[in-house]
This record gives sequence, structure tokens and C-alpha cells, in this order.
Amino acid sequence: MNAVSRQTMPRTVWALGFVSMFMDVSSEMIHSLLPLYLTVTLGASVAVVGVIDGVAEATASITKVFSGYLSDAIGRRKPMLFLGYGMATLSKPLFALAGTPTLVFTARFIDRIGKGLRGAPRDALIADATPEEIRGRAYGLRQAMDTAGAFAGPLAAIFLMAVLGDDMRSVFWIAAVPGVLAVLVVVFGVRDREPPTAREPAPPLRMRELGRFGRPFWMVVAVGVAFTMARFSEAFLVLRATSQGLPITLAPAVLVVMNLVFSLGAYPAGVLADQKGPFAPLLAGIAAILAADVVLAYGDGLPWMFAGIVLWGVHMAFTQGLLAQLVAATAPENLRGTAFGAFNLATGVTMLLASALAGVLWDLFGPAATFMGGAVFAAGAALLLLMARRQAGRSPAT
Repeated sequence: MNAVSRQTMPRTVWALGFVSMFMDVSSEMIHSLLPLYLTVTLGASVAVVGVIDGVAEATASITKVFSGYLSDAIGRRKPMLFLGYGMATLSKPLFALAGTPTLVFTARFIDRIGKGLRGAPRDALIADATPEEIRGRAYGLRQAMDTAGAFAGPLAAIFLMAVLGDDMRSVFWIAAVPGVLAVLVVVFGVRDREPPTAREPAPPLRMRELGRFGRPFWMVVAVGVAFTMARFSEAFLVLRATSQGLPITLAPAVLVVMNLVFSLGAYPAGVLADQKGPFAPLLAGIAAILAADVVLAYGDGLPWMFAGIVLWGVHMAFTQGLLAQLVAATAPENLRGTAFGAFNLATGVTMLLASALAGVLWDLFGPAATFMGGAVFAAGAALLLLMARRQAGRSPAT
């Protein structure tokens, strides 16, 4: 047994994993039904679904810039976590009350502001609490627990839809309960970073400070942007499966399957990244989404749809936590929260463009155009990743 394998995972990482798990149960109970709620119940177009999801994710990412910086400036992460998870929980009843796409948009907006407030401080706190030698495992564990909630939520939604006679509004009300549990774990289970007396203080948030991150960090941002253009909102997976005959009651099964694969693969991907470096797993993730796009574009029937969904989950497992590991490796320690905020701002604005473009392509040319467009961007991400690996050379991140 080597020294890395003997290191104990910090309590804070486990606590943040449980927080993420409970919140994802809450969120995915709603999000697994929301595309159908918008299109079937409220009469919105697929393009509107894409815009709502894209604007919501962009809002979260813009907020992350400021929350990450504030957590650096005050030397504390936990206040931003409490505020972020609290806002997300308070938004859940609005989905149940919504009678128009506008109110759904408002609820998503509040929910994603909450996500933005918590995301960068949470990722920075994991880096604060974890030795570099097991950081890939730490991000993988947090991601695996997060994603366990992301498949438990849709499973709960399927059960409740069957019990409640396809009453989506009642499911949305019940979704607030695990959100409350997440907030309680933040309050009683998460330990904040050590007092920052021995740390270099964060400088004022100015554009010129971005130059301190250096070229390796910005190359990671470029790779993340290209990845995001290739992986637009999972709402399109739900719409694609239902267009192939999946009953509305079983629509959450799309996210159940995707997130089960994601959860099972995230921690092994982190272990592999600790042992061999993150670039090979990331390239495997790109190969998976390329295959998923082709299958979802041209497959006929539910077996092919779920094959594509499985591949999509493989892609998520081999990319999401590893990109966070690269951000932590290429950012100055006293600007970690700011770095995660900047990274998430870039990818969040890109998510708006990617989801809006996916919806327009779907409405104008059909679902095959949406998924093949994603395949083109995935190929571009592969080229950027190869450039980043060449530039990294013998750096510790490799």
C-alpha cells in the first residue's frame, strides 16, 4: 500500500459530498420533469427550454466569480455555502406554484444564483482541506456523491409520479425536503478552512489580477469552454428519449441512468488522474461524448437512446471532477476561489450559448442536428486538450 492510498479523506470532503447529494436529490426531482412540464403542461417550445436552462446556468457561473473572490477575501468559505444552499432550497416551492414559463424562469434564476454562491467556495474548500496527492480522489468522491443524488432524485420522481398520478406539482413540493437536509449538513457538518493568518491575502478584484493566473490556467479555461459547447443541457436527453416513445411517467429514468453511470465512474476517474495525470481520462471522456452524440443523433428506438445516455454518463464521469483538479493545480493558492469563479463564469456563459444553439438547431433541423453539432465541438475540445497536454509538459498537473 503506497503513501497516497493510506491518506485519510478529510471529514470536510465527506460532509460536502453529503450536502451535494441531498441537494441533487432535491434539484433532480424537479429538473428530470421540468422539460416536459414546460413543453407539455405550459406549452413552451424546445428553444425556450434551451434558453431557460442556458440563462440559468450562465447566471450561476457569473455569480461564482464574486462568491469565489469573496470567500478568498474574507478567508471563509462556509458563509457562502450556507447562503447558496439556502437560496436553492427556498426556490423549490416556486416550481410547484408556476403557471407560466416566466415563473419557472424566475425559480430557475433564484436556484442558480444559489448554485453560483456555493460552487466556487465549495470547490476551493476541497482544495484547502485536501493534500495534493489525493486531490483527484477528493474531487472524484464529492462528484460521485453529488451524482448519486442526481440519480436518486429522478428515481424518487418516478416513484412519486406513479403514486401521485403524474402530478408534477406535488412532486415539486416534496422536492424541498432533501434541500432542507442539505442546509442542515452545511450548518452542522462542514468545517471551514483554517484562519487565513498565515496566508497571503487575496488582492482586490481587478482585471489586472487575472494576469496572475498564467497561461496554463487559461488553457484549462479554454478546454472547459470547448467541453461545455459539446455538453449542452441534459434536458435534451429527456426530450430525445420521449420523442422515441419513453412514457412521461418514466422520463426521469433518463437522468437516473446517466447519473448512475456518472456516479460509478467519477471516483475511479479521480484515482486514475492521481496515478497517471488527468489528460488521458479527459481524452477518454471526449471519446465517450463523441460516441454518445452519434448514437443519439442517428439511433432509432429506446435501446439506442439509452446506449447514448450511458455514454453521456461516462463522459461526465471522466471530465467534470478532473477539470476541477486542473483548475486547482494551475491557480495560486490565495486566489483559488477566484480561479474557480473565473472558470465557471467562462463555462457558464458558454452553457447559455450551447443550450440556446441546441434548442434552435432542434427546432429548425431536428434532434440529429443538435447532437451532431455537439460532436463537432467535442472534436474541437480534443484538439485543445492535446495542446494543453503538450504545454503542460512535466508540470505536476500532468
